[in-house]
Amino acid sequence: MTNRILLVNGPNLNLLGTREPAVYGHETLADVEALVAKTAAARGFEVRAVQSNHEGVLIDAIHAARTDCAGIVINPGGLTHTSVVLRDALSGVALPVAEIHISDVHAREEFRHHSYIHDVAVVHVIGEGVAGYASAVNQLADAITQS
Repeated sequence: MTNRILLVNGPNLNLLGTREPAVYGHETLADVEALVAKTAAARGFEVRAVQSNHEGVLIDAIHAARTDCAGIVINPGGLTHTSVVLRDALSGVALPVAEIHISDVHAREEFRHHSYIHDVAVVHVIGEGVAGYASAVNQLADAITQS
């Protein structure tokens, strides 16, 4: 078994820390990546991180993960609610997936209530802020080591 986790952050997450801080907080994407790396290392995993505003880049990273990653932590951003192809990529690589959302998407606009990722993820962390990434990593590590 490989000891690597792929961290995927979707569109607009590069703006963390400056984009709508009342919703997303003041932590930056670099803070998220550092938290995930530290949490994963404590569980014996390394992390490869990717963020893109381009769906195809995210899909290519997910496809590549099937050969050298044990699982995927993903915050798909707005693609959560629109992207069947992102869902199909996650399903197609047959790796355990943790879906993370910084805000409580169920307390926001109606269109954010549906997730195309939900049914392919074994872990769901919603509305815990940036700290939710650590929870997602720990829950995913549990799922990986128990399988």
